[in-house]
Amino acid sequence: MNLKKLLTAAIALIIAAGIFTGEKCMAKDVLTKKQQNIVMISSYTAKGDLINLEKALNKGLDEGLTVNEIKEILVQAYAYCGFPRSLNGLSTFMQVMDSRKDKNDKIGEEGKILPKDTDKFTYGDDVQFKLTGKQFKGGVFEFAPAIDRYLKEHLFADIFARGVLSYQEREVATIAFLSTIKGVEPQLNSHINVGKHNGLTDEQVDEILKLTSSVYKGGDFGLGADNTANEKYFTGKSYLNPLTKEGVSSANVTFEPGCRNNWHIHHKDGQILLVTEGRGYYQEWGKPARELKAGDVVNIPPEVKHWHGAAKDSWFSHIAISVPAEGASTEWLEKVSDKEYSKLK
Repeated sequence: MNLKKLLTAAIALIIAAGIFTGEKCMAKDVLTKKQQNIVMISSYTAKGDLINLEKALNKGLDEGLTVNEIKEILVQAYAYCGFPRSLNGLSTFMQVMDSRKDKNDKIGEEGKILPKDTDKFTYGDDVQFKLTGKQFKGGVFEFAPAIDRYLKEHLFADIFARGVLSYQEREVATIAFLSTIKGVEPQLNSHINVGKHNGLTDEQVDEILKLTSSVYKGGDFGLGADNTANEKYFTGKSYLNPLTKEGVSSANVTFEPGCRNNWHIHHKDGQILLVTEGRGYYQEWGKPARELKAGDVVNIPPEVKHWHGAAKDSWFSHIAISVPAEGASTEWLEKVSDKEYSKLK
């Protein structure tokens, strides 16, 4: 066998090895185009960003989503985002369809309606069990039985029984809805677990959260660029959007879930944090951590050792403001350990 044939055979073996080992596993763990489009449509719907929703709807249709699949996403949105977001999304989709009359978009299968004599509560209870692997009793369901009935009869029966989208695809949409809405981290974590119960991998969930983070954009002040200048002082990824260039220093700082900065001290000048989005923490040395939410204000005096950052399950943004002082500096210290951080709820 000559050298050319040997090289060809070697390359073929390498490619085959890649296909049947790690590369194939990696391919299984990323989101499909269909899943990506479901995420973006769901996220823009939840945010109420109709301009970008229009773009996402067109992209989804161009890449193979059927008209009825998109309708199901937008209808399901009412259960997680409320009727206004759902209706706005459907109205936007009507406009998109009107502009695409010559595109011959695939309509797809129609959603099914349960027979009139169906015991919807029992049916929905069965669907909820299939989705989650457990029964839900007591707690809020006992305190307000009506919510249990609405969940089972309207969400898990009327909506989830319609078909068109698989249970897993509906959970992809739900995770995207909830990761875009403020203050619903417990429900987001619950549906992440439901998604995993229905076959989503950790990598796929992470990808959903990354995609919705592009919709988040750091609140009204903008996400900004990767905070590369200070990344060695952060655990996790953060973004920096400077708001002023002269005089008083101000910047919008956004932390991905789980991201926090190291312990540090502002010498000679203090800092004020104005929390604008998400949930996070501020802690001074020797004191318990303080939970922070949108609207909270933190006044950090000079020479106080402290850290701040996001909660494990939430994005977090604050505006950091400081008045220039002669000889002012920031002393970066040790990281907030995983052990310390894991104690925070």
